[in-house]
Amino acid sequence: MKAMKIFYDLNGSLYANITNKCPCNCTFCIRHNDETVGENDSLWLEHEPTMDEIKAAFDEVDTSKYGEVVFCGYGEPMERPEEVVETARYIKEKTGMRVRINTNGLVSLMHPTFDLYTMRGAIDSISISLNASDPQKYLDITKSRFGLASYNSMLNFAILAHSFIPDVKFTVVDVIGKDEVEKCRERAADVGVPLRVREYISNNREYD
Repeated sequence: MKAMKIFYDLNGSLYANITNKCPCNCTFCIRHNDETVGENDSLWLEHEPTMDEIKAAFDEVDTSKYGEVVFCGYGEPMERPEEVVETARYIKEKTGMRVRINTNGLVSLMHPTFDLYTMRGAIDSISISLNASDPQKYLDITKSRFGLASYNSMLNFAILAHSFIPDVKFTVVDVIGKDEVEKCRERAADVGVPLRVREYISNNREYD
């Protein structure tokens, strides 16, 4: 039986994969295309790893090759927000490495009682998938189980996170089209969070 791929290398960066769960079913999601990412075996987890398993897996990594850990796997990392924060603090205590979260920004809908401020000092950077310029287009793309409320919740998360996390940005994938990208750029400017446009290529660049 293959060991679970909790930490994996992608294009020279270290990624953390701690859950299969996600409240969305995005039309361009890598999960529709392949069970592998880059040169890695399947990232599907046999079970949700415990904190002991996560820490043990990190302890086996040669961290000298990396400057940052990115929470981004086959699931939405903020499905397990407490574990993300605890893991981030463990990583910082042991190595001082930067920690980034790639997220859909829906943590306040997934876990309404989670205190976002517990991320202060543990998380250095958050990349939030904006995906679209309005609630209906967002829902059409993400198919979020939370419906139309998802979009404004994601925007509110970005605004709040931007107030105490050093580096917060929105991202969109270029497959949504140039016109929609420009509308997303305007929406990002409205809330004061920078936007990065990602190029979608096969099964690994979507994970940037």
